[in-house]
Amino acid sequence: MIAIAGTIGTGLFLGTGKSLAQGGPASMLICYGLVGGIVYVTLLLLGEMATQYPVAGNKSHHVEPGSFNAYATRFFSPGYGFALSWNYWFNDAVSVASDLTAAQLVLQFWTTWHPWVISLVFWVFLVGINAAHVRAYGELEYWLSFLKVFTIVLFIILGILVNCGVNTEHEYIGGRYWHIEGAPFVGGFGGFARVFVTASFAYGGTESLGVTAGETKDPSRNMPRVVKFVFWRILLFYILSIALIGLNVPWNYPGLSTSSTTTSPFTIVFKEVGSTVAGSFMNTVILTSVLSAGNHALFAGTRVLYGLSTTTPRQAPAIFSITTPGGIPLAALIATSSVSVLCFGSSFIGSGTLWGWLQNIVGVSNQIAWLSIGLASWRFRKAWVAQGRSLEEMKFRATWTWPWGPPFVVISVVFLILVQGWSSFVPTFVAVDFVSFYVEIPVMIVMYLCWVTLRRPPKPAEQTGERRQLLPADCLGPRGEGGSRWFDLVDIQNLDLKRDEYEEEEADRIDDATRQKRLEGRAGWLWRLYYWIV
Repeated sequence: MIAIAGTIGTGLFLGTGKSLAQGGPASMLICYGLVGGIVYVTLLLLGEMATQYPVAGNKSHHVEPGSFNAYATRFFSPGYGFALSWNYWFNDAVSVASDLTAAQLVLQFWTTWHPWVISLVFWVFLVGINAAHVRAYGELEYWLSFLKVFTIVLFIILGILVNCGVNTEHEYIGGRYWHIEGAPFVGGFGGFARVFVTASFAYGGTESLGVTAGETKDPSRNMPRVVKFVFWRILLFYILSIALIGLNVPWNYPGLSTSSTTTSPFTIVFKEVGSTVAGSFMNTVILTSVLSAGNHALFAGTRVLYGLSTTTPRQAPAIFSITTPGGIPLAALIATSSVSVLCFGSSFIGSGTLWGWLQNIVGVSNQIAWLSIGLASWRFRKAWVAQGRSLEEMKFRATWTWPWGPPFVVISVVFLILVQGWSSFVPTFVAVDFVSFYVEIPVMIVMYLCWVTLRRPPKPAEQTGERRQLLPADCLGPRGEGGSRWFDLVDIQNLDLKRDEYEEEEADRIDDATRQKRLEGRAGWLWRLYYWIV
């Protein structure tokens, strides 16, 4: 359910309005399809590493800075992993601000009275939920996810009916809106390329599955199931929904995406049924999805910052490692949530404009995360083969992505990052838009330079008198301690692939036996149906 909640949110419900207005229905369908394919392959690569090494939690005494960040540090480069970790923490913190700004846009469906109030109320609620036990977070995500799935299925049904004539005009729409002036490609190549970043924003959160691996029961069984399910979610929830939006909503619909407002195409389609109650229901669901997306981002960002403060060597101030008796990293939570005050800037520059900028920043950050998963997987697979380990030893292996999967992800994501900002300098240069598209790149470079400039190699075990585990810093290039000063690529020949490998516990084996017994019993087909639905 976290896999579903992590993806379906403001990007799909609200971001599609901006995508449709800027790129048109054809650009939107093609771009979301391409990015969806890239994300699916990326998650298969992440699933391999997360199943083998569910390091991002508390089941290992050696804690690393969370999910794919840990894999980039361990298999690719400690310096790059450091920059990535801080970049992804910033991404999660800005995502919370983005979701709170989106709440203001959604509220404008009913009233324009002090929109910042809803952001403040949501902020207090999210901090309260995340300050409670982790079960509170999980329970809230489960039910909000259920509501979103139900609503999207309902939207698909209504979208087909509206297109066939069950609308306020009682007319068959068909592909009419693909042939109006400016459609189906709006804004030329610049408009087409710009949709990539909004699509990346919409798919963001799927990579956070790695964060939950260390806190998931029996990850060696559950992580592959979740990753494989992503394909069907992408196909059903995204591609079909976007196709129906392009058929039922014209790209020039009034107020679809302006500096002050952004209207959800989902709400427009529900209104087309002819009921204001239906429109209000859809808008309410979007408001809850905003809450869910903010909840998810705050949870992930808090865990990343906590991981940075507890890893060896430490990469964030020790204060962020302080936890409550219930295990909640309270200082990390406060720091992550404090960035959300950005949302209150919407009172001065317009909620639509601010949300667009934040959406661009988060979208590019998501792409950098996918790029990093590709790089880490590339090195992980090379290390596995170079050290002579059998592929059969892997707890999960996406066989059809060998060997092309990692290079495909790296090359395709680099292409997206470079071309999506085309509209910010063609035909005229727009400085603010350009910064929102590309600011993440210099930030990553600066953080990497900070690492290679200020880092200190760990003291040898004989000097500290302690038994120390083999860290990525021990496996750097051929130039002795720390390798090259400016280039710290991990040496795959000396990398310890045994450390932190998941070992099944007795409870895992009992669960597997119980599941198998159910499937082989008389009611096996009912259990298969139950597991498929759940």
